[in-house]
Amino acid sequence: MTTPYRITTVCTGNICRSPMAEFMVANAAAEAGLNVEVDSAGTSAWEIGNPMDPRAFAELARHGIEATGHTARTFNPEWFAERDLILALDIDHYEDLRALAPNTATAQKVRMLRSFDPAVAQLEPAQQGIYDPWYGNAKDFAVSWDLIEAALPGIVAHARG
Repeated sequence: MTTPYRITTVCTGNICRSPMAEFMVANAAAEAGLNVEVDSAGTSAWEIGNPMDPRAFAELARHGIEATGHTARTFNPEWFAERDLILALDIDHYEDLRALAPNTATAQKVRMLRSFDPAVAQLEPAQQGIYDPWYGNAKDFAVSWDLIEAALPGIVAHARG
């Protein structure tokens, strides 16, 4: 049995963008037949123990993805040793994670999620973020879905490689 490729998606509180990305990446990897494990976390402790935002849950369900059992947690720097890819949802997460990395090699595991979207892959990380839909409404969660979805083929190809 081969070791699974491990991916963590990271946003601020781990209740909106990163759990959406977690379930979307896991679904895409499963559809591609890949041995991939996906989880998520936040860079802050604000939402620890809380469930996914109901609007994120509803957006996933609207696309046929069942997202049960999520509980918000904070990224643990020890995970750098265990994860193959750490996907930041916005520039502040990217910078925070790279600053937490114990060395240059582990810092290289941190990528902007949208760096896998061909439409923005050539841009600087600061231009590849997904704004926080928590401040908006259902339409903002649909935008988050679209931005994450555009990166899925690239993430799957990277995990396959």
